[in-house]
Amino acid sequence: MGLLTKKDAHLITDPLADNNPITIQVLGICSALAITAELKASVVMAVSVLFVLAMGNVVISLMRNIIPSKIRIIVQLIVVATLVIIVDQVLKAFAYELSKTLSVFVGLIITNCIIMGRFEAFALANGPWRSFLDGIGNSLGYGVILIIVGFFRELFGSGTLFGYPVLGNPIEKTGLYATGYENNGFMIIPPAALIVVGIIIWVQRSRNPALVEDH
Repeated sequence: MGLLTKKDAHLITDPLADNNPITIQVLGICSALAITAELKASVVMAVSVLFVLAMGNVVISLMRNIIPSKIRIIVQLIVVATLVIIVDQVLKAFAYELSKTLSVFVGLIITNCIIMGRFEAFALANGPWRSFLDGIGNSLGYGVILIIVGFFRELFGSGTLFGYPVLGNPIEKTGLYATGYENNGFMIIPPAALIVVGIIIWVQRSRNPALVEDH
């Protein structure tokens, strides 16, 4: 018997497609708009949420039978705040410039609807292993969208990926810029992220009509 049962595997695969927290549940949109102008920031935010949600789910699951119902939200906030502080301190120690770029958005992981939602809806009702898998799946689903949006915004907005020029030099007019191509400044402002997310939602629903809501 494998490490993951079919039911357990669905906890990881479903949020990557048919139950994606951003494109289907429409959660965590704020960070998708705010920090995806650069691919590097998108990847770091995705990894940060992965750590916080996976570890947070496990902690809440282990404590689920001893948390009084009336203060469960407070306990959840304390757990996620502790994990976010760890992430913030690690970023400041090893990637200070990037931590300044993400600035307040790392702190806002505390109020991320995806994290609080999974604590409340899953971790409080399931064991540590399944809660861990649920945290991995939902954070990967969130991270994939962030990375896709960050990829297209940085590529078309700045002509770079991870800060490295990939389309040529816009000042010296080399590479693609030699043909008259110019960076699209609109792509680096937050409304562009909303458009890219909208396109992803459209593609996803076009491929799977079952996701289209009836009116």
